[in-house]
Amino acid sequence: MSLQEVVKLAKQLSSVDKVRLIQQITSDIERELMDKPPIPRKSLWGLCADLGKAPSAEEIETIRSEEWVNFPREDI
Repeated sequence: MSLQEVVKLAKQLSSVDKVRLIQQITSDIERELMDKPPIPRKSLWGLCADLGKAPSAEEIETIRSEEWVNFPREDI
């Protein structure tokens, strides 16, 4: 039986029976999800580890001042 056929049959149910169907299917899905082991997630701590050492605050300030030295400044 295809999904379309199931939907067609479900549409023929009364509103109360549709709600009961949804509740039963929902509980079945929840049970299936509880039976599966959780998917291991990667730690965010090592996410940027391959990028190398981070620049220091001094290096950031030096580069920032070098970049902004020629920025046009006009008082409005």
